[in-house]
Amino acid sequence: MSAPNKSYDPVQVTPLNADEVERARDDALRAIAVAPDLDALKAVRLDHAGDRSALALANREIGALPPAAKAEAGKRVGAARRTVNDALAQRQQALEQERDERVLVEESVDVTLPWDRTPPGARHPLSTLAERVADLFVAMGYEWSEGPEVEAEWFNFDALNLGPDHPARTTADTFWVGSPDSGVVLRTQTSPVQIRTMLRRDPPIYAVSPGRVYRTDELDATHTPVFNQVEGLVVDEGITMAHLRGTLDHFAGAMFGEGTVTRLRPSYFPFTEPSAEMDLRCWICHGDSVGNPDRPCRTCSSEGWIEWGGCGMVNPRVLVACGVDPDRYSGFAFGMGLERTLMSRHGAEDMRDMVEGDVRFTRPFGTEI
Repeated sequence: MSAPNKSYDPVQVTPLNADEVERARDDALRAIAVAPDLDALKAVRLDHAGDRSALALANREIGALPPAAKAEAGKRVGAARRTVNDALAQRQQALEQERDERVLVEESVDVTLPWDRTPPGARHPLSTLAERVADLFVAMGYEWSEGPEVEAEWFNFDALNLGPDHPARTTADTFWVGSPDSGVVLRTQTSPVQIRTMLRRDPPIYAVSPGRVYRTDELDATHTPVFNQVEGLVVDEGITMAHLRGTLDHFAGAMFGEGTVTRLRPSYFPFTEPSAEMDLRCWICHGDSVGNPDRPCRTCSSEGWIEWGGCGMVNPRVLVACGVDPDRYSGFAFGMGLERTLMSRHGAEDMRDMVEGDVRFTRPFGTEI
């Protein structure tokens, strides 16, 4: 048996050569120093301190040395590995501090800024106006009635005394759901709510019904295919045109200010008899522009009056269709467009502004509770 090789020189083992160990250590320190971020430092750790790194492989070679050579080689390689690990720890700490400082800057929250950074919205003025009108009539003892917007033909036309040949039934004026043979329409007025109210309860009836209606109009400055109406209905004993006139004068005063001058102009509607159009004295020229070319008025076209809506005494045929005795009861009805009311009340010039959903239009009207 051969004796141990006590003269073995570990310097001659390449991975354990002092110059090789120092080179591996210096390469690791340079890579650590230039690592720009934590991800890059992780890659450097694997390359220079991982199981396949040069220093790790040198450390494995120590086990093959004779006992007399292990101590010196172990000190040399161990010192290099400690130096590399210390450098990794220091660089790790420095990069984490840089990361935290960067996050504080990039993701900082200034608690001194206003908390309501999102601009507030606004209630649409038509909604506010509809509720104001409803509140006015509820305070007078009326009830708020509602009905479907997709309506049966009988409620929208027949019960309101609009015969089969009435031009309002054509597709030029009415949105039919399906075809004219379907018997279903998008309601052209809120009057069907009055029919449903009379069928649902017995007189006396005092009801107001704001709501959306549909007609085949082109969208322009003064017309829209979807608009809002408010209709009122009164059915009781002894109701006359005087009650209608007093109610509408009070309504006009609440909408446009006390002292608003009104007039009733004879007209025709199938569901009222007699019928009238209600006009308001122009609040700009007060009628002074009529026949006066030196003082023209764009608001009323120098006519002195502005049309507001239709009204009249409920036609007895409508009462009969709803099971109400026309010999005992009489009533009146009226209907006004809320868009026209808003334009007259606030000076809005274009109906298209009301349907575009721009808060720059709605916000100046404020919020009412």
